[in-house]
Amino acid sequence: MPTFVTAVPPAPSELARAHFAAEFTFETDCWDVHEALSKVADFVLLDVRSPGMFAAGHVPGAINLPHGKIIASKLTAWPPETVFITYCAGPHCNGAARGALRLAELGRPVKIMAGGITGWVDEGFSLTTGSGD
Repeated sequence: MPTFVTAVPPAPSELARAHFAAEFTFETDCWDVHEALSKVADFVLLDVRSPGMFAAGHVPGAINLPHGKIIASKLTAWPPETVFITYCAGPHCNGAARGALRLAELGRPVKIMAGGITGWVDEGFSLTTGSGD
């Protein structure tokens, strides 16, 4: 008798390959962001949480732009081809996806940083505090 794990069989390999390959076009992870930030980052990292949460601790190099405030006029400092990476509190929060959706609706290239702050800290990376102003 199969377990709940195998009661629904896995997708055929070709479908699984396409599915998992597509995920990388929508998200990146904390390690890759950390590595890129240690060099010359080719993206803008957006913390889409509230200013208070940002001030309490955020990824060094991130810019605070709450997802509800992502509008075209706030993006004029960056050329249209600029890649944005959004993050929020963690896997329990959908703010990164909300921010990514707003950016996509504005025609901006975007990915989310899987794990958010929770993932960043779990990987042993430090946060910085303050408003960034």
